[in-house]
Amino acid sequence: MKSKRTGKPVFVVIFVLILTLAYFAFYGCYDYYGDTKKTYIKGAEDIRWGIDISGGVEAVFSPDKKGVKIDDKDMETAKAIIETRLVNLNITDYEVHVDNQKHQVIVRFPRTAGDEDFDPQEAINQLSASAQLEFYEGTEKSGTPFMTGEVVKEASSQYTEDHGYVVSLKLNSTGADAFFKATSNAATNGTKISIFLDDDAISTAGCDQAISGGEAIIYGNFTEKGAKRLADLINAGSLPFALTTGETSSSSDSKSNTSAAASNQSDGSVQVTDNVDENGNPVTAETGDSAATAKDSSADTSNSNSTGEGGKLQIISPSLGNNALKVMVIAGSIAFGIVCLLMLIRYRVHGFIACLALLGQLAGTIACISGFFPGTNSFTLTVPGIAGIILSIGVGVDCNVIAAERIRDEFKKGKTIDGAIDSGFKNSLSAIIDGNVTIVIVSLVLMGAFGAPDSLMAKIFSPIMSFFGSSITGSVYAFGYTLIIGVIFNLIMGVLASKYMLKSISQYKFLRKPALYGGKKNVQ
Repeated sequence: MKSKRTGKPVFVVIFVLILTLAYFAFYGCYDYYGDTKKTYIKGAEDIRWGIDISGGVEAVFSPDKKGVKIDDKDMETAKAIIETRLVNLNITDYEVHVDNQKHQVIVRFPRTAGDEDFDPQEAINQLSASAQLEFYEGTEKSGTPFMTGEVVKEASSQYTEDHGYVVSLKLNSTGADAFFKATSNAATNGTKISIFLDDDAISTAGCDQAISGGEAIIYGNFTEKGAKRLADLINAGSLPFALTTGETSSSSDSKSNTSAAASNQSDGSVQVTDNVDENGNPVTAETGDSAATAKDSSADTSNSNSTGEGGKLQIISPSLGNNALKVMVIAGSIAFGIVCLLMLIRYRVHGFIACLALLGQLAGTIACISGFFPGTNSFTLTVPGIAGIILSIGVGVDCNVIAAERIRDEFKKGKTIDGAIDSGFKNSLSAIIDGNVTIVIVSLVLMGAFGAPDSLMAKIFSPIMSFFGSSITGSVYAFGYTLIIGVIFNLIMGVLASKYMLKSISQYKFLRKPALYGGKKNVQ
């Protein structure tokens, strides 16, 4: 039976799509208004690099109060909450260790992508906040709260026409009853309901009527990022005790960072509802200043290594050197060029198609890592993650070689160009699928074993992995993630796109020569 031909425009369309994806995946799309940068499409520069490539932060947390009774369970709880907060920040290349004897939590994590003004103290504040959410009747934090964050089942950031970005809370039955009673009293007596995060008021509002249904909202002058940050903080849960890195003990002539509560409320009263800044940090009603930190303006911040009692904060340098990333990019580009050259020499037209498919595969992988696609964030890319990309490219080369060799075999059987291409891809599909499925399974197991405890893969594999201890997120997870993404794009580019591009380009008259596809006979 005569094989169905693919139209000539198909190659042009796929070719343009691959080049477009490659351009925006690598370079992104940005606009600048003075010093303000607006990102339309994220590119490679938005990738979050791991500690081993870009350096990062090392912090030793200790309880901020002496004499507090702390057991091993409390330390493990603190570790789990810090891990969840790191994952919510989309930081996967982290290390979290617990020293139960000294009651310390040691945390290491990388810098954020494209952040030249990286502020380690701000990142530490996000992790060390106890995040005790409490609800009070009235405007003061006095007496016993009528409910706490323990009754919150889920927090999410939303946008409303009345209040802009808000944090919506879903309460359990206990919380729903308590909130109904409190709002009923507030509506009857004309009083207010105040919400405090640790010691800072983040929202105060009156009630016209009792609120039922088990839902509440926190509103203020939130940005989208600030609302999400607060929701993530609530979802992660509160620490059993507040943590510190000892930064508050710096002397008067010290140039290290300082961290202090900046509550300026003289009488504890709160008269406004906008008690958080645009990034979700609590602020005081009297001054509007952030109650999270007070930073020293010293130029030596990035090199500080505070030796405050019980904890420390220091900046760690890349283990591979400052020029490691540039060297890897150059080496990778040279290697990719050599592979493409060999493919062109060996397989000619099919080699050219294979090079385009590999470019599309690499671009798709980078796009998934950089946060190119809507609704996705930048992924932490480590050296093992780069190894996963390289391995997936190798798998892509192998798939194209298998298909090209099968096409050559079909030419030896005397088939035409169209027949050889169809039969070659059909006969190679089984071997390609088998190899890729095996790699996908291995990648899923790695992501389940070394992924975040609340991730989908970790939940699927938790019955098995529980025998080997608690799961961790780290470099192995990055390897599995990049490998499975690369393999998925290999199936898209190396199998589907390659087939239709080759069938389409073979319709051009000047390319209707079997020798260009591995054949010898002049069979059209």
